[in-house]
Amino acid sequence: MFTRTALRAATRPVNRIPTLTLRANYATPSVKPTHTTPQPISADDAHKMNPRGLEISSAQRIAENGFISAIGNTPLIRLKKLSEETGCEILGKAEFQNPGGSVKDRAAYYVVKDAEERGLLKPGGTVVEGTAGNTGIGLAHVCRSKGYKLVIFMPNTQSQGKIDLLRLLGAEVYPVPAVAYDNPENYNHQATRYAEERENCVWTNQFDNVANRQAHIETTGPEIWAQTQGKIDAFTCASGTAGTIAGVTRYLKDVSGGKVKCYVADPPGSVIYTYVSSGGKMTERKGSSITEGIGQGRITSNLQPDIDLLDGALHVPDASSIEMVYRCLDEEGLYLGASSCLNVAAARDLAVKLGPGNTVVTILCDGAYRYADRLFSKKWLHEKGLWEAVPEGLRRYAVLD
Repeated sequence: MFTRTALRAATRPVNRIPTLTLRANYATPSVKPTHTTPQPISADDAHKMNPRGLEISSAQRIAENGFISAIGNTPLIRLKKLSEETGCEILGKAEFQNPGGSVKDRAAYYVVKDAEERGLLKPGGTVVEGTAGNTGIGLAHVCRSKGYKLVIFMPNTQSQGKIDLLRLLGAEVYPVPAVAYDNPENYNHQATRYAEERENCVWTNQFDNVANRQAHIETTGPEIWAQTQGKIDAFTCASGTAGTIAGVTRYLKDVSGGKVKCYVADPPGSVIYTYVSSGGKMTERKGSSITEGIGQGRITSNLQPDIDLLDGALHVPDASSIEMVYRCLDEEGLYLGASSCLNVAAARDLAVKLGPGNTVVTILCDGAYRYADRLFSKKWLHEKGLWEAVPEGLRRYAVLD
């Protein structure tokens, strides 16, 4: 039985942290800490202490010019499972790590910069584009950072979420009827007229403005070459405006003396695969794809100068893209959109085509955040006939009805 004194002692709160700290750091509890001036360490010692941290801090420099100087220098991520399966090194350039969330930040900055350099856009001016996707988002960020007004024309078939996001980012958005390109009321033509009718106003024309392609000649291509230390055998990605595939292909072909093989990846409903595979025969566009921002019914001005440099084309069905959405999430921890996963599927196919021992690079355009209500919806996947494309063991990720 406890006495009152013993009970008080037994139940009194005990703070053991100071005792443990003292005993861990000092010879005896009675020794007081001494204050010394921290001594600088050499770069070599710092690297030994934390090599990974130093590598990251060197790459992630201060973006002194704000948003625009944070664009680019994205990492290459090794896709472990696919690399093991194919015996190749399959690397994805993490463009979703750009500050606006996609590869289109590069093009957005370059088309605005080009307009400035040519005297078409002056302080207080307006940028106009016809877009329903990531280019608009990239332009919204760039224009806000530079003080320009942004006007976006888009088909009224696009989701309210996209419209709301662009408006949230400061853009003035005009949803217009979705009509064919040869119709004068097509959203691109309306964007053109809007710019032509106003002073200090420029239509950036992402599909045929070769400043888009130049962005990837000057940034994306050199980054890939440096990151792989020139040990790259092949590159593949899809074509929308074609700035990425054309610019990266041009740079890699030039710097490697033509040794790097470059293949365009193409979804259903696009003519690029047929055009490249047939040696330049243009066919009528048929069908459609669930992927956004890629696939094309014509050869854009961005692609035209470099299309003959391509070594071939890869056709990627929607089922393969959907399968890869779920595989990348489960196996790599990467939450990617369908267009990114079309590129990954193409890289896998190209690795198989080339054989073991090759290094294949592709583009991870953006994350799945803007497409989750479809890609992880059981109802949507069933409606599109793609439920069976999801690996059975991975269907638990389709958490939306």
